[in-house]
Amino acid sequence: MSNEQPKNPLHGITLEAILQQLVAHYGWAELGQQIDIRCFTHDPSIASSLKFLRRTPWARERVESLYVYMLRRQG
Repeated sequence: MSNEQPKNPLHGITLEAILQQLVAHYGWAELGQQIDIRCFTHDPSIASSLKFLRRTPWARERVESLYVYMLRRQG
């Protein structure tokens, strides 16, 4: 099994970096509309969002999917 994943846009990027790029691109308000979770809509912060996303696999998957979608639209 190879550790190289050249076509995987999530390879080598941290969840924190993903979240920071999404916030920079969409802003908290739009991010909360795209993915309706409380940590994005009520007093949002990177730290509180990371804590929630690390404990909640379905929410993390949605964030990662939005990130991949954002990259494809930019690209």
